[in-house]
Amino acid sequence: MTELRIPFNRASLLGHELDFVAQAVANGHISGDGPFTKRCEQLLEQELGVTRALLTTSCTHALELAALLLDVGPDDEVVVPSFTFVSGANAFALRGARLVFADVRPDTLNLDERLLDDLVNERTRAIVPTHYAGVGCELDAVCATAERVGATLIEDNAHGLFGRYRGRPLGTFGAMAAQSFHETKNVTCGEGGAILLNDAELIEGAEVIREKGTNRKRFFRGQVDKYTWVGLGSSYVQSDLLAAFLCAQLEERARIQDARAAVWSRYAEALDAWAADNGARLPFVPEHCEQSFHMFYVLLPSLHARTRLIEHLRSLGILAVFHYLPLHLSEMGRALGGREGQAPVTEDVVDRLVRLPFYTGMTEPEQAEVIDAVLEFAA
Repeated sequence: MTELRIPFNRASLLGHELDFVAQAVANGHISGDGPFTKRCEQLLEQELGVTRALLTTSCTHALELAALLLDVGPDDEVVVPSFTFVSGANAFALRGARLVFADVRPDTLNLDERLLDDLVNERTRAIVPTHYAGVGCELDAVCATAERVGATLIEDNAHGLFGRYRGRPLGTFGAMAAQSFHETKNVTCGEGGAILLNDAELIEGAEVIREKGTNRKRFFRGQVDKYTWVGLGSSYVQSDLLAAFLCAQLEERARIQDARAAVWSRYAEALDAWAADNGARLPFVPEHCEQSFHMFYVLLPSLHARTRLIEHLRSLGILAVFHYLPLHLSEMGRALGGREGQAPVTEDVVDRLVRLPFYTGMTEPEQAEVIDAVLEFAA
């Protein structure tokens, strides 16, 4: 087996991660809601302009928290793109909601806002778009549709931290948004997430759900003399050890974004002519969107070409991977009513998309090796 010399992803240390973790231990507070948790939450609130940010153990848990906060149930419908990570569907299916799988646009691979009118009705409780690859979906239209039918917009912003749509940060358009700090994301603590709240009326409910259904946060603020079980909830509070690592990364966000922008731009410039010659397509970023530089993908002309390219790169010690499979055609998706032909764009692109190695600490020689390997491949 060929040794994989260039991984798909590699976590990067920016300088203070281990120092901050040591400080957390020295503080004697390594459980949740410690000093580093507060620093992270305040930084997110100030940088993005959201009303409240609460760290969670994962983006999955942030989405589950949003579903609990919205109190969705069997009488509700939730619109999700079929081309997204399973957490965006699971969070609402767990509450018994009926999932309505939406297709994506062929250009950005985001939820196709032009299809929404036929997917929503008086039972639509939430619309949950993903900002794929950190490029904002068409939020003007999505917000208008959500408002028209009285649905709540919940942004799955796992890819989009520090991206913008018409100059405004992603994650600030919906009543709620979910962030990811998984190892593969721009800013990471290994496993982690956050729920962003843009409606002050949701804050207390979110605090209760995040604290196992108790009013523990009110107790810590001195608003009650003891805390007790007051509603449904779970354990969604992130350890301050992870928050310490995350804090160091967030404080270096400018360096991270600059480094990733450089990697993305080198790929785009070097592979543009190759893509045109081989019937392939590179990522599309509309002029009104400022992407987060989360990933770089190539859409090959066929599944056969995609398979061959992945194998070619692997033979040279380079790991490239495909991405989501259609949720509506998965075993669970079919059990929930998914069917062939329901999302034709999704069904097409999932067979042709390949993601190239992309990480903050990627060196120019490493990237040059990947680029050279792609350039020698003929689709």
